[in-house]
Amino acid sequence: MSTEPNWPEGYDRIVLETCDSTNGEAVRLARELKRPTWILARRQTGGRGRQGRRWASPEGNFTATLLMRPTGTAGWAALRSFMAANAVFEALALHVHRSRLAMKWPNDVLLDNGKVAGLLLESASRGDQIDWLAIGIGVNLSHTPGGIRDAAFPPTAVGEDVDVELFLTELAGFYATQEDMLTQLGFDTIRESWLRHAARLGEVITARLPQEEITGRFESVDEAGRLVLSTPDGERRISAADIFF
Repeated sequence: MSTEPNWPEGYDRIVLETCDSTNGEAVRLARELKRPTWILARRQTGGRGRQGRRWASPEGNFTATLLMRPTGTAGWAALRSFMAANAVFEALALHVHRSRLAMKWPNDVLLDNGKVAGLLLESASRGDQIDWLAIGIGVNLSHTPGGIRDAAFPPTAVGEDVDVELFLTELAGFYATQEDMLTQLGFDTIRESWLRHAARLGEVITARLPQEEITGRFESVDEAGRLVLSTPDGERRISAADIFF
């Protein structure tokens, strides 16, 4: 007999009926933060993704942000994008077969080669130390967003009526496990887990940067979370780019 997952210890949660964006709400609450807090919105009116792109959030889909104060530098905190992606992957694998899922660097999860989930990290620092970090997560559970044209990875959805609060509890549990792994085993274990499910690992892909495109074999992700490509001109390590297969 299946049982509902337990909420992880040490984390708070806020459930809103509607807000502009859960990342926006996280920014507003950052100064009041006492413990890592998940913010879930049943309806989001102004969701956004990387580089200010709009993220459609029809009711029934999942939109949430984890607000926290990790220790260390901003670069170290940013590695949590891989931890969050691992957690999203495992939560989705409770609802679809895991063989249908893959990680797309730097911060998407694919279902049957369509984009089913995306992550957006925002933060503030004091000097070289992180002050707070917001990990925004959008997952197309019930509906495939419409009106998105010419996307390299068209949106797709799980297509099930998954309760968003149940999915939050599942996701929060998997994320808490990732934090425990980071504390006990370091980032290498997180990175290896992500690479096991990486889309097109070992194949030729293209990274599109503002000033150039780099095509090469996807070799790995390094200890700083950078994409490692083998090109005719040698190895390239890339911190941020749009990826095309």
